[in-house]
Amino acid sequence: MRRLILVCCALLTLVGCQSAYYSAMEKAGIHKRDILVDRVEDARDSQQHAKEQFKDALERYRSVVEVKGGDLQKRYDALNSEYEASVVSARDVRSRIEAVEDVANALFKEWEGELKQYSNASLKSDSAKELSRTRTEYRTLIQRMKAAEQRIEPVLSVLRDQVLFLKHNLNARAISALHGEYRSLQGNVEQLLADMQRAIDEADTFIRRLQTEG
Repeated sequence: MRRLILVCCALLTLVGCQSAYYSAMEKAGIHKRDILVDRVEDARDSQQHAKEQFKDALERYRSVVEVKGGDLQKRYDALNSEYEASVVSARDVRSRIEAVEDVANALFKEWEGELKQYSNASLKSDSAKELSRTRTEYRTLIQRMKAAEQRIEPVLSVLRDQVLFLKHNLNARAISALHGEYRSLQGNVEQLLADMQRAIDEADTFIRRLQTEG
């Protein structure tokens, strides 16, 4: 049910500011903490999807440069499709991270403001410590997500170059010329996948902690 409300209320972002969106969600019983969990989950899922997409793209590239025979045009078309899908996946990862940052900033700003409303010094101190710890854990999470996201463009750049080269040189000689790039691309993709997995693991830990404390 919460997911359904999230989807419906998300339409408000198309016509209004984020503050109006969060206000509407609050009235529906969904707090910024809940939205943060959902957005971290979405960002984690988008990175998991990107992992699979870039693995597929690397395998497609390998099949183009290492497997002999077959229709070169079809092999190019398949590689180009994988490249375009990778571009879409990269954009999704980036937008999901930005969405996480937006709600996290709103949550921490609200939390800081509400600390001033406490009359009980002990409760205020406990809440302040919790805010500090949550913010520290969030910083680790967002740093890992961004570190993984920043490795995407170098991979896309190599793929883009190879796809463009093949587009205008569909012959066995051109395929042979690209063979040497495979190892370099493979190394970049493997590092990207490792960084994404670290970000995914960190997201899982962050989500579990927020859900446990919620």
